[in-house]
Amino acid sequence: MANRYSILWKLSLLVAFCAAPVFAQVGAIEGDVKNADGSPAIGAQIVIDRTDMKGHYDVKVKDKKTGHYYYGGLPLGTYKVSVVIDGKPMDSVSGVRVGLGEPIKVDFDLKQAQLRAQAAQAGMVIPEAQAGQAQPKISKEEQAKIEEVNKKNEEIKKKNAALTGGFNAGLAAMQAKDYAEAIKQFQTAAEVDPNQSAVWANMGEAYNQLSKTKSGDERKEALSKGTEAYQKAVDLKADDGSLHHNLGLMYVNSGQVDKGVIELKKAAELQPANAGQYYYNLGAVLINNNRTDEAVQAFQDAVKADPTKADAYFQIGTALMGKATTDTKTGKITPAPGTIEGFQKYLDLSPNGPNAETAKAMIAALGGTVITEIKSDTKKKKP
Repeated sequence: MANRYSILWKLSLLVAFCAAPVFAQVGAIEGDVKNADGSPAIGAQIVIDRTDMKGHYDVKVKDKKTGHYYYGGLPLGTYKVSVVIDGKPMDSVSGVRVGLGEPIKVDFDLKQAQLRAQAAQAGMVIPEAQAGQAQPKISKEEQAKIEEVNKKNEEIKKKNAALTGGFNAGLAAMQAKDYAEAIKQFQTAAEVDPNQSAVWANMGEAYNQLSKTKSGDERKEALSKGTEAYQKAVDLKADDGSLHHNLGLMYVNSGQVDKGVIELKKAAELQPANAGQYYYNLGAVLINNNRTDEAVQAFQDAVKADPTKADAYFQIGTALMGKATTDTKTGKITPAPGTIEGFQKYLDLSPNGPNAETAKAMIAALGGTVITEIKSDTKKKKP
């Protein structure tokens, strides 16, 4: 009998065990998603990624009234929940721990996400969210600061657009040789931002070109305003040799030769790579103003900076021609030292140049001999 009861007891335990319900260890996440304008974010995708082990789940927002979403049956663990719209991540919450019991609430306010992004651009430090919690809301004071920064950025954008528009319109007018219009556009750009050297430099060149189409007082006025524009460019970028060079030529064209000479020398000092050309232009200015000795020095400085500058050698010879002496009894011409050498060097560098025949004639007139390199055929002909 005892064995019978023992068997029955074991059978009842077995039946009881088999009849006991088995509960899965799962939880859920739910929440509301609002667009930046406060409307329900219908169609937004909620991406749920498990971070303590591999697992990926997603669900779309379908509730048209509240923007509510729900995802049940999630294994217990830690998750990152993100909201994605049109393939672009908009916001996320990390460290969400899913356990048994009520669904974990994870809401998204995309207006706040937008404000946080703007705050970051404004250089504001926003506290990071605690694990499993939504990002902290932006305070009214912080919102006011963001709006202030956004307003300033918008003003900067408008300013840059006006500056670029005026500058580009000025360049287009220059290409069309409408110098008056170019000046007008560069002035507009300068009013937007008076600290742009390129604007003043191009305005100066526009006045320079305009002066070539004028005469009398109109020409003087154009040159004067062009000089002022170039001077402002130099003041803003004093280490730019090309600006000093162009300012120097403007001074020369307006009759202020001494100031022009100073600027051309400064240009050569600042920009050695172009010193050969700058010194050459300086020599031309000095020759045109009957300052021969200074001109010779400028041309010599030009070939020192650029030994291949053939025209500078020709100008040295030409400038020194005026220093030749003539014996009153014999009529023999004695050239100043360096005269024949200058012409000869020009021929060495540019034997077929535009001044080659003149250089040869000058050497002959001065009693010199033109040296030419004659190449002979050293190959023996077969008998």
